[in-house]
Amino acid sequence: MEPTGGALLSAVDLRKSFGPTQALDGAGMDLHAGEVVAVMGPSGSGKSTLLHCLAGIVQPDGGEVRYAGRVLSAMPDRERSALRRTDFGFVFQFGQLVPELTCLENVALPMRLDGLRRGPAEKLAREWLDRLEVGDTADKRPGEVSGGQGQRAAVARALVTEPRVVFADEPTGALDSLNGERVMRLLVAAAKESGAAVLLVTHEPRVAAYSDREIVVRDGKSRQVGLAAAEPARSPR
Repeated sequence: MEPTGGALLSAVDLRKSFGPTQALDGAGMDLHAGEVVAVMGPSGSGKSTLLHCLAGIVQPDGGEVRYAGRVLSAMPDRERSALRRTDFGFVFQFGQLVPELTCLENVALPMRLDGLRRGPAEKLAREWLDRLEVGDTADKRPGEVSGGQGQRAAVARALVTEPRVVFADEPTGALDSLNGERVMRLLVAAAKESGAAVLLVTHEPRVAAYSDREIVVRDGKSRQVGLAAAEPARSPR
């Protein structure tokens, strides 16, 4: 059963404090299947905390997060963990690839953790590395590839399980503008092709331009600022 209004993932009146600091103060939003939503705001505004609550990583102090009609906080820890291996994919600012594994093994890792045998898992991983234009990194470790290549491998890892939602937290924050544009173009194109929704946390307008709409978080509160361009803004020549 989908939530009221057809949202795949929704948050209502989220509140979260860390000690005396209130990170979220009534924030809320909806994410529909297949759309890209950018969550923007200054450093410390609560946007990453909002993402972590929506992904079931952090439990809010108040309010509610629903995924496919179910309240995340009502799920057992084991079930939430399973969602993060299957229905949810993650891309972080620094990729967070396992340094001891090759890029191929990193991309195959979510499937291996979910019980898929090595051969089929690595076959799918290789296909996704090729799709993200980094097939030549398959046998290299993260320390042997560039930042842009490593981040595209991280995108492959996020999408290889065909998740319904991809959470991308400052995915271009550690990259130069050229590599950042390339990562965003490939991430959005691959997600759209697979039908995944993308929740994109960023403070960069150029990155937010890849979204369908924007949510601004400030002082722990959220508001929609209207539709963003469906296609990314072109780089000035």
